[in-house]
Amino acid sequence: MLFGFAAYGIWGLFPLYFDALKPASPWEILAHRILWTLLFCMILLAVLRDIAWLRPLLRRPRLMAGITIAAVVIAFNWVLYVTAVTSGNTSEAALGYFLNPLVTVALGVILLGEQLRPLQWVAVAIGLVAGIYLALVGGRVPLMALGMAFSFAIYSLTKKKVGASLQAVQGLTLETVILAPVAAGILLVISSRGGLAFGAHGATHTWLLVGTGVATAVPLLFFAAAARRIPLVSVGLIQFITPVMQLLVAVLLLGEVMSAQRWIGFGIVWVALVVLSIDSVLALRRGRRAAAAIPADDYPR
Repeated sequence: MLFGFAAYGIWGLFPLYFDALKPASPWEILAHRILWTLLFCMILLAVLRDIAWLRPLLRRPRLMAGITIAAVVIAFNWVLYVTAVTSGNTSEAALGYFLNPLVTVALGVILLGEQLRPLQWVAVAIGLVAGIYLALVGGRVPLMALGMAFSFAIYSLTKKKVGASLQAVQGLTLETVILAPVAAGILLVISSRGGLAFGAHGATHTWLLVGTGVATAVPLLFFAAAARRIPLVSVGLIQFITPVMQLLVAVLLLGEVMSAQRWIGFGIVWVALVVLSIDSVLALRRGRRAAAAIPADDYPR
């Protein structure tokens, strides 16, 4: 549980970190995040002497194709998030993470043919109402929030299909290896136009850009440690800490203004998440009762 709270707590403070990286552009921040994360992961794997998995993996083109898709999708999610924070729209980023569980459930039905329980249908319907309401009162569809929710949901589904055989640091290493040439190209283009912020705004700013590698990898490792030790339902409930913290940071520390109508829209989303959480807890209890009802002699030996 402590690993889970640490992971989601760090992610909840990300708006403060990425806001401090201004005036670097979102694309430069993305490039640094990719390259320094790759370096951190390579150092960690070297220390752990955990590289034997790499060679046989390269002979599995289908798995590598899936990891490539995951890498592209998570890069899109990262640049959207940084754009939201650095443009003063952290609350919309928080909305994206609130919507993510609902979008993940919906994609499970559409792409994987999963069957939803009644309460899950209710939660998805309420989430849809929230999206329509926010679009109407805001005069526009919350595209950034939806983009973040859908991109992370697709990333999660892709990892579920192809990444289950990899540990967290292994998967992150491969994803950043795939993205590294693109990241290097982004920095070259920005530098050629004279817009590179790295090294131009003092030592603290430079080291903060370097630190994006540690900031990316450490909470992911905490999350992986939690996911291996506690029930998935518990992980799902803890995850709501992140968008709540991000929303509070946006309003209380970054000075973003939330209208009453937007608060109502967030409230509708929270109702959907409460319904989804209740369904998860009830499903877990039913599963435990069913397991307890099986006589000991009926278990396979």
